[in-house]
Amino acid sequence: MVQTPSRHRGSEFPAVNSASPVKRDTILLGDSAPLPNTKLFGTDGIRGKVGELLTASLALQVGFWAGQILRQNAPNQGPVILGQDSRNSSDMLAMALSAGLTAAGLEVWNLGLCPTPCVAYLASISESVGGVMISASHNPPEDNGIKFFGSNGSKLSQQLQEQIEAGIRGAKVPVASFALGHHYHRQELVKDYAASLSDSLQEMNLSGMRVVLDLAWGAAAGLAPAVFEKMGADVICLHDSPDGDRINVNCGSTHLESLQAAVLEHNADVGFAFDGDADRVLGVDNKGRSIDGDYILYLWGRQLRASQQLPSNLIISTVMANLGFERAWEKLGGKLIRTNVGDQHVHAEMQRTGAMLGGEQSGHILCPHFGISGDGLLTALHIASLVRQSGESLAQLVSGSFQTYPQLLVNVRVDDREKRLKWHECEILQGAIVRAKTAMGEQGRILVRASGTEPLIRVMVEAASAELANFWTDNLVLAVQKYQSL
Repeated sequence: MVQTPSRHRGSEFPAVNSASPVKRDTILLGDSAPLPNTKLFGTDGIRGKVGELLTASLALQVGFWAGQILRQNAPNQGPVILGQDSRNSSDMLAMALSAGLTAAGLEVWNLGLCPTPCVAYLASISESVGGVMISASHNPPEDNGIKFFGSNGSKLSQQLQEQIEAGIRGAKVPVASFALGHHYHRQELVKDYAASLSDSLQEMNLSGMRVVLDLAWGAAAGLAPAVFEKMGADVICLHDSPDGDRINVNCGSTHLESLQAAVLEHNADVGFAFDGDADRVLGVDNKGRSIDGDYILYLWGRQLRASQQLPSNLIISTVMANLGFERAWEKLGGKLIRTNVGDQHVHAEMQRTGAMLGGEQSGHILCPHFGISGDGLLTALHIASLVRQSGESLAQLVSGSFQTYPQLLVNVRVDDREKRLKWHECEILQGAIVRAKTAMGEQGRILVRASGTEPLIRVMVEAASAELANFWTDNLVLAVQKYQSL
């Protein structure tokens, strides 16, 4: 159990006498830019460009109202766990957020630089009210975000996020009794998370394996190499120091080219690329081929199935999962349930069905046997261990799994937030989608959606042939571009 600092060990925060001249409803939260008409909370918390949507004054308000909601709804009255990635804006947002949280009466344990799953893990073992991570995940350096976890380490429910947003927007939200919190730097707690990663593999070691890690100049820098080396691996690192100017730039899980080259150059057994906050991971096999979340789910699912650790042989994924993966898994006697994009949707369906493995093609993988949230480091360690145990190379394992259907994903930038989120109201675009679906029938799938994390409309077409996929992708992208120009 993580210990509370000696200054404040009780579960109750110090009360302020009702005669105090400071009134809880007169706390100044600062002025911020006008809020957008669309929801603040997207698929992964609040995310946007720093200085536009995300400002220090907004972070202060988010912290205050999140503190109020967490205090009133958490089963514990312990600390809130705060972490951040390496972006230049993360310090500013973390300090503003902490000011709001302490104004709401909470005790803040600031971890500093750490992966997102570290916040989730420590929130779950610390009798906390929840956790907060300052990160924009795979987004470019100029973006940032704020995402929340409940006291059990899971993403905060949509209902509580809506209550936080209501407070920010000026609605009459109940306010807890007045209290003043405290702020502590607790960087030493990150080592408890690191120990939990290797503990999840028990006696397994990676001795003799050469592993290349792309740390994306982000939150896993320093931590990931140490964990893999502790497991006995020979580790080669890329982009392995925190750098707020270069986080995710031409590296990490969204740009595998340098990792692929390094795996081949060093004759490595496997490579892993993390995003900026290390809650997702993609792999590269010993032949330099990219290994996405579909392959990770298939290979890990097959191992769990063999050890009778996969109830009903069920895997939860999203609408992005490749048809080749789904049909290969069904041939093994398995079942795949699809959800909307977003690991919170995957997690909710896992809870509903009792599934023990789920994730996204993009590399968010959840396995409650070993962790409570999507965790890139945990996933990478288990896939490396799986390869070691199999006696085969990762390339051999992948070649013996399934062939993907041709799948094209094109991102069309749409800066107008309101137009981006109302794409489904466009008759031109809807007509193009209907025509494509009718033409392909059972030979393909189409998915058009607004990104919840970036100013993009994503167009995905999957078909039995590359020609079909290319033709209908071009048609749909053209329709999105026409909509953007209206």
